[in-house]
Amino acid sequence: MRFALDDVVAEVPTEQVDEARRFYASRVAGRGPSSPEELREVRGRSSAPAPVDPPAIEEVVQAAGSCVPVRIFTPTDGRVRGVYLDIHGGGFYMGSAAGEDVRNRALADALQFAVVSVDYRLAPEHPWPAAPADCETAALWLVEHAGARFGTSRLAIGGRSAGATLAMTTLLRLRDRGTVDGFTCAALQFGTYDLSAQTPAGRRIADEYFIQAYAGHVKDRTAPDISPVYGNLHGLPSTLLVVGRDDVLLEDNLAMAGRLAAVGNDVELRIYPESPHGFTGHPTALARTALDGVHSWLRERVARP
Repeated sequence: MRFALDDVVAEVPTEQVDEARRFYASRVAGRGPSSPEELREVRGRSSAPAPVDPPAIEEVVQAAGSCVPVRIFTPTDGRVRGVYLDIHGGGFYMGSAAGEDVRNRALADALQFAVVSVDYRLAPEHPWPAAPADCETAALWLVEHAGARFGTSRLAIGGRSAGATLAMTTLLRLRDRGTVDGFTCAALQFGTYDLSAQTPAGRRIADEYFIQAYAGHVKDRTAPDISPVYGNLHGLPSTLLVVGRDDVLLEDNLAMAGRLAAVGNDVELRIYPESPHGFTGHPTALARTALDGVHSWLRERVARP
């Protein structure tokens, strides 16, 4: 079967596409730190997260003998209808749970979800498998305690970029433990699923320093806990994949969507025009449309019996 990529690109109002095209035409494309020195410099320039009201509840949670810090938001009005485990992005070597406070406060109120953001350890100080181990700990804690803590055991998981990768490896770890059924769905935005440089998609980012920082010490990076596109992907919850048409990781997301579907999972792929990596974090109407779609999808999936 053959099809043009444009046939699977999401339909977006023309004026939003035009606005996005103008925005990116005048915007210098970003690139992550390319050395330990650049990483230290970027981290040193990072500003304090914006305050939110009500603020996050900071806790250290424990499961399976491990502990991890998390930040918790609950809706300011109404009961909790679901719980969303948020895994922040940042190339496995930048970012923080606190950096997502504004987004997660808004998400909790918009969806009436409790949002739990995991502050996993970062590379290169803590390379693989530290990050997936921390995310697994947070997920296991929710499987065990969400009902008593939040009044619902309807769980969702998601993340952007490296966070989407870690969300997928977390699901694979839970599936292998026999506890993945605790999660009803996963919303993954522009994840990177091959860090081995063995696929055409993986070779496009093979020279990125974040890969060396996170998994450079691993001889075979086709291990599914690092590059989940190589994993046995059966038995996973409903998954939404969101990616931009101009994202360097587009092929990676196409491959992941195909592999998920091939083994019988419920998967939906949404490709947005005129959109590079990270586009849902940019101030465009197209980004808001994409995020509204993610929120509607999460609300619907979590509400299903």
